[in-house]
Amino acid sequence: MDTPNESTGAVLDLTLLRTFLEVVDCGGFALAADALALTPSAVSGHIKRLEVLAGATLLERTTRSFEVTPAGETLYAYARNIVDLEREARARLSGTRLKGRLRIGSSEDFAGAWLAEVLQAFHRGHPEASLELKVGVTADLLRQQARGKLDVVFGKQCARVQDDGELLWEEELVWAWGEDKPWKPGRTVPLAVFPEPCVYREAAITALGQAQHDWAPAFESGSMAGCLAAALAGFAVAPVARSQLREGLRALTPEDGMPVLPVTRFYAYLRSAEPAVQALVAAVRQTGQRRRFGR
Repeated sequence: MDTPNESTGAVLDLTLLRTFLEVVDCGGFALAADALALTPSAVSGHIKRLEVLAGATLLERTTRSFEVTPAGETLYAYARNIVDLEREARARLSGTRLKGRLRIGSSEDFAGAWLAEVLQAFHRGHPEASLELKVGVTADLLRQQARGKLDVVFGKQCARVQDDGELLWEEELVWAWGEDKPWKPGRTVPLAVFPEPCVYREAAITALGQAQHDWAPAFESGSMAGCLAAALAGFAVAPVARSQLREGLRALTPEDGMPVLPVTRFYAYLRSAEPAVQALVAAVRQTGQRRRFGR
């Protein structure tokens, strides 16, 4: 139901837009309040004020969660662009564009899905900065970071971490399978997985074990593209984040006899709080959110 527009022609306030983006990105009012150093009531007030200015309901609230409305989806896309352009303009006018070299570690699926958009967004605001990328398994990358070889690591976990990881977003883990392929696994479920250690692999094996399904690693690859190709061909089923699904793939469900998988969480592990690192993390968060919500 739309909210009456009490301020015809009113300007959408940047502070309110930032609060709205943080609520959607964090997935909750309390988490957004922590990130913005505000009280939850202040965050709620910002959202209500923005809805009045926008003349539409942006978030459908329940007692424990919320859903982004179609109007909210539309505003999110515009708000992200507005806030990004405002930040870029301030950086260019103040001469504070970042320079130097950033050493980045990224899990393979992270790099494959979002890297191109992240580089475009980051380079637009900081053309004089250079990036060095190391792709690998999150656990290995964190060990390299501990030895001082990486400035920031982007990785994933299927459990909430309590260390220095900064939660970027979370999404559903699904079983990817060829859309036009019949699903007849027989007694043993054929898996397309990364080599150990891999949180997707561990989550899939645990879920199948709890459901008392036999399984076998029918296809093993350190490439997400390889695992998805195996699923697309109907050779093996691949456990992946829902945002990794592409044309020709579908998610198997309990109706197909497959157990529910846990949520996967994407994190940034920062070795320093330098502006260059913070700017890159912001670019990754924004790109991931756009991909997650289909923007």
